[in-house]
Amino acid sequence: MKHKRVSKNEIHEVEILDLSYEAYGVAKIDGFTVFIESVLPGEVVKVRIERVEKRFAFGKVLEVLKASKDRVDLIDPLGTRIGTMPLQHMAYEAQLQFKRKFVIDCFSKVMQIDQDIVLFTLGMDHPWHYRNKAQIPVREIQGHLETGFFKRNSHDLVPIENYHIQEPEIDEAILSIRNILRDLNIRAYDEVNHEGCIRHIIVRRGHITKEMMVILVTNGKTLPYREALVQRILEDCPNVVSIVQNINDQKTNVIMGNTSNLLFGEDKYYDKLLDKTFAISSHSFFQVNSKQTEVLYAKALELANISHDDIVIDAYCGIGTITLCASDLAHTVYGVEVVEDAITMAKYNASLNAITNTVFEAGKAEVVMQKWVKQGIKPDVIIVDPPRKGLAESFIDASIAMKPKRLIYVSCNPVTLAKDVKKYTEQGYELISVQPVDMFPHTTHVETVVLMSRVDK
Repeated sequence: MKHKRVSKNEIHEVEILDLSYEAYGVAKIDGFTVFIESVLPGEVVKVRIERVEKRFAFGKVLEVLKASKDRVDLIDPLGTRIGTMPLQHMAYEAQLQFKRKFVIDCFSKVMQIDQDIVLFTLGMDHPWHYRNKAQIPVREIQGHLETGFFKRNSHDLVPIENYHIQEPEIDEAILSIRNILRDLNIRAYDEVNHEGCIRHIIVRRGHITKEMMVILVTNGKTLPYREALVQRILEDCPNVVSIVQNINDQKTNVIMGNTSNLLFGEDKYYDKLLDKTFAISSHSFFQVNSKQTEVLYAKALELANISHDDIVIDAYCGIGTITLCASDLAHTVYGVEVVEDAITMAKYNASLNAITNTVFEAGKAEVVMQKWVKQGIKPDVIIVDPPRKGLAESFIDASIAMKPKRLIYVSCNPVTLAKDVKKYTEQGYELISVQPVDMFPHTTHVETVVLMSRVDK
């Protein structure tokens, strides 16, 4: 069917039929699809067409003519403009329902699924100020060094002082460091000319310990007024235990480079998770929502149903967070991770917690696991927590060959999760439970924990 295309700057009244996975409202104008930001299903809005593509267009809301019962007042319009809080106009309970539906839709596209096994999304009692890590770009605007965030789909910096989703102490530290950089006349990075010094300020904070790490990402090795800068940061931010200069002299959107210089303390800070203490380095991955990470891991361990005789493999183990939390329940837990620095930290964390029933090895999970099979290691449970791209085919084959009784899949991307789960169900595993967890309130992201069980033949 041929649809009539719309034109830029046209104004229309439309009804919002659904939400895309990126939380754009979906409307139809004479059969032509229009995506609209900051709207909710069932609403009637007046929109102006902003951009027209071959198969769809984007519109901007001019007026909400009929509002949804799930619409709430914005805490901060900037959060929508920069994309850090694209769902803040939606009541939190509705956000949790949206995320469950997204998970169901991802599974339904690739396999038949009983929707009842997708449980209601586990949310937060207070879904604000939850991030324990901030990565803030630094740029010059009208002659002033500014910190903030890029406007959605651009590299135009919007100055921001309160992000609302970060721990307030992190916001305060960023402002203090911004003011110190201004006082010392240290130049912000100019990405057009690839000049200037400070590219990003990264602040990480222990939710329980309150310890802070500051990482200054610089455009080259030079850091002017280094000693004065360090001293001022320590005076203004007394909880800082580590200051690191990270060098990134490449023309890239990647935030951190490969080389770092320690300016103060050690390249680590500490935090606690499920009664375990973790040392976290400047390059370590650590979940950014501490409260919900405990919810996520507790659910994963509950579904894993580990007994004291069980052998467990934690693939993509990072610095050993899940591995060490599972160690109290299992006979032995094996952790594998391709990043060598992470394995160094994982071994350190095991020692820090006096845990002796874990084994860590650096390398590709599928390769290391094949070696473990030859050594006679037969896991009862395999836990995976891969990056967004999901699992490699070779990993899936290797894990199936080990014939674990249960597979726990922790995922930050329901699209790749569903595709991977389908492959397991085609090779003798049954999908038992799917639990979405809201790690990132007011965003479209959702974490999911899945339990699969081997079907005995």
